[in-house]
Amino acid sequence: MGNTKSSALSKELLEELKSNTKYSESELCTWYQSFLKECPGGKISRQQFEGIYASFFPNADPTEYARHVFRSFDTNADGTLDFKEYIVALHLTSGGKTLQKLEWAFALYDVDGNGTISKNEILEIVRSIFNMIPVDDQKNLPEDENTPEKRGEKIWEFFGKKENGKSPLINSVLTAALWLFFCSIKSTHIDAVFRPFPDKISEGEFIQGVMDNKDILRLIQYDEPQKIKDKLKEKKQ
Repeated sequence: MGNTKSSALSKELLEELKSNTKYSESELCTWYQSFLKECPGGKISRQQFEGIYASFFPNADPTEYARHVFRSFDTNADGTLDFKEYIVALHLTSGGKTLQKLEWAFALYDVDGNGTISKNEILEIVRSIFNMIPVDDQKNLPEDENTPEKRGEKIWEFFGKKENGKSPLINSVLTAALWLFFCSIKSTHIDAVFRPFPDKISEGEFIQGVMDNKDILRLIQYDEPQKIKDKLKEKKQ
């Protein structure tokens, strides 16, 4: 993408980021100078990104989770994050609107990018999350979610996915407001977005399920420790 090596942000990119993130013009310019200082080439490689995550988790292994996070933000699949992708990543992981964050969470769990989430994909992401949780802390987790397998199964059941192929969640009537709003911001047809799958979770099911049940949100995410937020603030200054 363009404008990654310039010493100043282009007006077009600046306006786009101001419109789509919570950052002001001065904040974006500060972020950009910091970004260029650490990445003179104008892009962050996956290895660099994984290194950043590793510095946040010295007593754990965040490699797999970092790889998935990187994939979810590498929107043009070129193996790097440019400044735009980097800022969007910061925005969504540290703030952002609920719907935006849920769309990102869906992309994170949709490992193969086919538009649906399988049980195996849930387990893959949950395992990567557990790799970041110190063993001693894992012992303090509730009995029914203290292993990746237990938590993955709990998430799957929250979405109403059973072995008989029925999905009770999708049988609930979606509100007209959510239906129309989602249509207005997505390019896909509504029947594709909300189509129920017996052994998959569609994007519509995922977003509606999390909005309906806050326990799902707790289970699917990794709460960043305060030190990560502190380090992000340091980089911003």
